[in-house]
Amino acid sequence: MNNLVVKTKSKSYPIYFGQGIIASINKLIGQKLPDVKKVCIISDKKIPISSIKKISKLLKSHKTKIYRLNVNEKIKSFKFAYKIIEDLLKENFNRSDCIIALGGGVIGDLSSFIASLTKRGTKFINIPSTLLAQVDSSIGGKTAVNSLQGKNLVGTFYQPDFVIIDTSLLDSLPKREMICGYAEILKHSLILDKKFFLWLNRNAQKVINRKNKSILKTAILKSCKIKSKIVGKDEKEKGLRMVLNFGHTFAHGFEGAKNFTKKLNHGEAVLLGMFIAINLSYKRKLLSLKEFNMITEHYKSLKLPSKLNNFFKKKDISKIIQFMQKDKKNLNEKINLILLKKIGLATKPNSMFFNKKEVQKILMENFD
Repeated sequence: MNNLVVKTKSKSYPIYFGQGIIASINKLIGQKLPDVKKVCIISDKKIPISSIKKISKLLKSHKTKIYRLNVNEKIKSFKFAYKIIEDLLKENFNRSDCIIALGGGVIGDLSSFIASLTKRGTKFINIPSTLLAQVDSSIGGKTAVNSLQGKNLVGTFYQPDFVIIDTSLLDSLPKREMICGYAEILKHSLILDKKFFLWLNRNAQKVINRKNKSILKTAILKSCKIKSKIVGKDEKEKGLRMVLNFGHTFAHGFEGAKNFTKKLNHGEAVLLGMFIAINLSYKRKLLSLKEFNMITEHYKSLKLPSKLNNFFKKKDISKIIQFMQKDKKNLNEKINLILLKKIGLATKPNSMFFNKKEVQKILMENFD
């Protein structure tokens, strides 16, 4: 078992990495959270019931409540969160008791939101089961539910007590979900670490196809280190942390235009968004032709999503922009974007603003 400590102003907590380390859950709770009496497990229904029973058995000294949910973006709502909070209050869940998220980013966002609000904060453990959640959403303490006006517009910052990244949970993940998670790994390399990008150039196929567990673990660990470094410097997204939104402002527009359905998952939307941001970085003469070509070749070699016309029609552009304008990182009527100066260096947050017509033109160009 390897571990990495995330240090923020509000809290420091460990992330544990390893194959099969979910079996250590009871031991870790005993060491880190000795006062826990009741445990609520909020899980994705896709996770085998045998795995849930195994965890429940390990936690037999605790009173355990289990929710197994059909996961989609629609369960990330006030209504759904409130129902579970009411149930926990009826069971007299206390601040010293614990909520465990077992699933992908939707489960993690919803569970941490519930944990942050129940009696103003219960203990929280995140066990991400998708590559996307393991390298991104499980780190940093963002909790969220969606609004009719857009994705993740209602939420809090609430750091977990610890995170367990068990790579064995990825064994049965579909390739589409591996590509979804790879989007965030690639993003981390592009905004902060050129050496990591060059390493990914050689090893990305092995990561996506899980051909080598050691290489997969290295990619996860390196990605987590990059995100934890940024979060440690800027926990509440006041400045530096905004670089993590590279590609995401476009992505949230794409997801909103698709009504947050599975026709376009988050990672695919981020890959599309980053590709457009890379093109824009080159056209604005921020990114050199050599590095622009390096990134586009990386996309081509892995057959990563890069063309809007595979997902949208030109008539969808106005709807995409509507959601982009509601992005929580915007400071005024203009759309706030993170671009790339070179591989490993993003533009400074709050330095690149675009009006509606400029964004419309950028999106139209991607249909050519």
